[in-house]
Amino acid sequence: MTNSVIKTENLTKVFKVGFRGKSVAALKGLNLEVTEGEIFGFLGPNGAGKTTTIKILMGLIYPTTGKAWILNKEAADVEVKNRIGFLPEQPYFYDYLTSREFLRFYGQLFGLEGDELRTRMNNLLTLVGLEDAADLQLRKFSKGMLQRIGIAQALINQPDLIVLDEPMSGLDPIGRKEIRDIILRLKEDGKTVFFSTHIIPDVEMICDRVGMLMKGELVNVGRLNEIMDAKVKYVEIVARNVSKEMLAHMEAIGSSLYETCDHVSINVRDEDRVDSILQLIKDGKGSVVSVIPQRETLEEHFIKKIGGTS
Repeated sequence: MTNSVIKTENLTKVFKVGFRGKSVAALKGLNLEVTEGEIFGFLGPNGAGKTTTIKILMGLIYPTTGKAWILNKEAADVEVKNRIGFLPEQPYFYDYLTSREFLRFYGQLFGLEGDELRTRMNNLLTLVGLEDAADLQLRKFSKGMLQRIGIAQALINQPDLIVLDEPMSGLDPIGRKEIRDIILRLKEDGKTVFFSTHIIPDVEMICDRVGMLMKGELVNVGRLNEIMDAKVKYVEIVARNVSKEMLAHMEAIGSSLYETCDHVSINVRDEDRVDSILQLIKDGKGSVVSVIPQRETLEEHFIKKIGGTS
């Protein structure tokens, strides 16, 4: 039986904005549950309410109505903070500290000292790939390096739950991969990782489950194969050395063709015609490179939800 690590019940947050104090609902009755040992992606466009949710979970702001629990304690309970690691979306780091000094400072906040603190610091620098930058001042770090040292500080207390707000935002592809690899290693160590993002491919690559937030409301939650249409939209056949006559025949029976300099991509809408297309390629002395059923992607599902279509 899995244990609940994060749970919210009818969580609502209303802000007063503008000169007249107009009420704006950032969250509308959020019911969410994250279980032990999973990577949970909290997906939504900018302004959906992701950071507001995280701030409530971290006890930085209070909900207007509803409740939130972390590790079976109320989110505002100070005692539970020792078991949480947190990296906000826009953290502030003192520029003139080195990596080692930075981690020592946060370790001392948790009462760590001596050999125990040194061991944790060294292990974390290795985990995030910054052992060679241990004595480099943070002002000389790239964006990706700052994100990695930020994750290291979030782990200095050996938390059970790690909460990351937009950890891949603003990173190049290499930086995003580095952060994804760290998150996967945390899962291997039995940690629960909850991270918000609007970068869809990152969610598809590493998450066990995903929650989709739109305008303060949770519109979908579950495993990717549960929330998306599993039906095959078309089958993509990539082939080489297919004659023009064969291609014309394939197009005539309802296939879409995309030619490049060395191969052709044949999109077959009717699955029943796949075998006949493969036979045509074989008869024409062509070679099949790949046959891939194409289903709805998370990006397509996400855009569909934003557009309000069914």
